[in-house]
Amino acid sequence: MKIRIDTSSAPIAVAESSPGLPLWQIAPTRDSSGRRLIDFMMLIPRLRSRTPDEIERASRDIQAVLAMHQDVVFADLNLKLNVLWVSLRSRPGAISELVAAIRLRVPEAVLVGHHSDLH
Repeated sequence: MKIRIDTSSAPIAVAESSPGLPLWQIAPTRDSSGRRLIDFMMLIPRLRSRTPDEIERASRDIQAVLAMHQDVVFADLNLKLNVLWVSLRSRPGAISELVAAIRLRVPEAVLVGHHSDLH
């Protein structure tokens, strides 16, 4: 199961039971004005092995955090991999703020990596 949170207009969570397109094909690289986006990935250990209620609570907590940050353009929570991918508009400190806010709601989430190419 994959939960995709697309914040291009309003936060929406969509559950997919069938295999979807690879993330590299759906995650945007530029915003609507053509500016490059930055992104990061967080690991949420053992999320897929939790009860459906716990998974739902974590995904709602993540969605609530993302909805409060106007810089977020796209997010994908992949339960098969226990990974959250977030793409956002570049702003100094944006990744740190968002990661800290997610960790307040989902403390076990760990920043795995981010790529900030500001060319």
